[in-house]
Amino acid sequence: QVQLVESGGGLVQAGGSLRLSCAASGRTFSNYAMGWFRQAPGKDRDLVAAISQSGASTYYADSVKGRFTISRDNARKMVYLQMNSLKPEDTAVYLCAADRLFVLDSTYDYWGQGTQVTVSS
Repeated sequence: QVQLVESGGGLVQAGGSLRLSCAASGRTFSNYAMGWFRQAPGKDRDLVAAISQSGASTYYADSVKGRFTISRDNARKMVYLQMNSLKPEDTAVYLCAADRLFVLDSTYDYWGQGTQVTVSS
């Protein structure tokens, strides 16, 4: 079992930055690939970024490439999402997820509760 707790969301003006954090507890964190998803009201849950177990491989959705950076600290059992040049369309609940495989869909095994990000225009 893996427990995930997100933090760092909030209200920011367009063009601003936020850094989301996800703290993991439970089984060996370094065995899990991690993903950041987001879900806006009335929309599907979409994968924003993912990182492999070692951190050597990353994935970004086209909509965030060049603006968001995913990273992890296996010693601290943390994963981060640095979000720069935020746009109103980035407004959503952001969720952290963990899976034994480095997958690029929503079939992750473990999920956090999410943190709200609101970008004002």
